Amino acid sequence: MGCGYWGSKHVRVLHGIPEVTQVVAIDPSEDRLLNLKLAFPGLVTFPNLQSAVGHVDAVIIATPPRTHVTLALEALAGGKSVLVEKPLATGSAGALRMIEEASARSLVLMVGHTFEYNAAVWKLRELIQTGELGRVYYLDSARLNLGLYQPDVNVIWDLGPHDVSIFNYVLGSAPVSVQAWGSRHGHSLLEDVAYLRLLYADPEVTANIHVSWLDPCKVRRTTVVGSSKMAVYDDLSSDEPIRIFDKGVVAPEDGADLQNIPMSYRYGEIRAPYVSFQEPLSVQDREFVSCVLSGNRPRTHGYVGLSVVQVLECAQISLQTGRPVSVAEPVVVADPDSELVKAS
Repeated sequence: MGCGYWGSKHVRVLHGIPEVTQVVAIDPSEDRLLNLKLAFPGLVTFPNLQSAVGHVDAVIIATPPRTHVTLALEALAGGKSVLVEKPLATGSAGALRMIEEASARSLVLMVGHTFEYNAAVWKLRELIQTGELGRVYYLDSARLNLGLYQPDVNVIWDLGPHDVSIFNYVLGSAPVSVQAWGSRHGHSLLEDVAYLRLLYADPEVTANIHVSWLDPCKVRRTTVVGSSKMAVYDDLSSDEPIRIFDKGVVAPEDGADLQNIPMSYRYGEIRAPYVSFQEPLSVQDREFVSCVLSGNRPRTHGYVGLSVVQVLECAQISLQTGRPVSVAEPVVVADPDSELVKAS
């Protein structure tokens, strides 16, 4: 459902999965469907979900974020398991409704956090979880580009889900509080540049995120700094997506004169471990198909999507209030259509 830039990629990937016997494309745009049928002559097409739901076994929703809840609930009500592209919803209340509906009907609900199906991110998690980097001091990410501006969500909701999901996955935890700063330049209503600070309690670590639609350089970089080593994940590097730096600062001994610390630095080798590449979207969609057939719970199940939505929701509140926001903080908003509605 939704055959734009990302939805069309799902169409291509699904055609390569042996367990999928028929791919159905749903989009109100006749031109989009026509172009897809030229590439995939066997494609069956429908203009809307209502007309298609009786002809499918599961649905992938790749439409604008504000439509996710309505379409997912419609598909689930029709007895279809659902994979929803990121973010799962534009508010935790909607995400919870989707989770409850899927659970009540014993259907699969999965969120499209493709980086959790990326072998380089798996390696980054391994480096942290095995202790090779030592105690993690902090994490930092930058996801920058010139565009693409979205019509219905700001840059935090568009790009932020990637980095929040990466941090939650590699740390095996979710943050306890969020603070955000943002500004509007090319758009009068939506922030196109933003910074987020996430505080985690277990492990106790700070993670920083910089997202921008207004930057001259395309950057997709995640850095993890530990007490023993440092690691950089560059998603734009096909040959060496992960580089491990055996370098750092040697802390002074107890009792040292803190006004005249003899700082010393440790320099070692730079290593690029081999990462076996598989297209993350293909890995993700194969897992979705497998879970639909088996009833198993996917890696990125509904509550994984909810945890990311809660962080983004808190970041949005922080933008408006200028203060850190606890992820556990209940929020009551008068406008029922507001994107800030939270479950208490």
